[in-house]
Amino acid sequence: MLILLPPSEGKTPAAGGSAVNWSSLSFPALNSYRAKVLEALGTVSAHEDALALLGVGASLKDDVERNTRLGAEPAAPAHQIYSGVLYDALGYRSLTPAQRRKADDSVLVISALWGAIRFGDRVPAYRLSMGTPLPDVGRLASFWKPQLAEALTELTAGELLVDCRSSTYAAAWAPPPAQTVAINVFTEDNGVRKVVSHFAKHTRGELARHLLARRGNPPRTPAQLLKAAQEKWDAELVDGSARKAHALNIILPN
Repeated sequence: MLILLPPSEGKTPAAGGSAVNWSSLSFPALNSYRAKVLEALGTVSAHEDALALLGVGASLKDDVERNTRLGAEPAAPAHQIYSGVLYDALGYRSLTPAQRRKADDSVLVISALWGAIRFGDRVPAYRLSMGTPLPDVGRLASFWKPQLAEALTELTAGELLVDCRSSTYAAAWAPPPAQTVAINVFTEDNGVRKVVSHFAKHTRGELARHLLARRGNPPRTPAQLLKAAQEKWDAELVDGSARKAHALNIILPN
């Protein structure tokens, strides 16, 4: 089982320590592409219109300025850098040592800057969304799609992929539908379902934690994933097709 997560929008900068060591990052075949994105991001972030070009507000000025020196910024494990609703619900710090090792092995974060990294990879805090175009790179989802398809094929072969990504990050890599289950979250009131956003992030984080912390073997099929989810939620499985992944729908009380 592999759990696919998006990065958080907000990130917690490392308090100190050494800069990112490129040779230690997972999937080293992506390093040349990471370097290209990093260079383009630094150029845009140094522009006088950087906030507008990156689509962020004035409150994030310091984050954007940090983008210009990411090669020298302190790095920390990804599970410390990424913060926010989903990551708070996953609660890496409160997992047991065995559960943390499982998370380090099982979680993949699909990133606009790094392509794909594991929880233990040491990276600096940065500000970049997958939906942002960069000069000489273009749309990041389109840029990363062929690179991730090549880099992750061997790793994901035969694995159940629990896809907790948002649509923006899902566009950067489409794993084989037969082994992928997209996680959807709804509320239901008098038989009427509504898609939720904030609670979707929270629930996906809770699901990731549940899969990492529960006893027994990890699910290996969509049906086994459904049973695991039903240990905590009202859930249903929608079968996929040759072109479309399965969907696990979690229904929250209104």
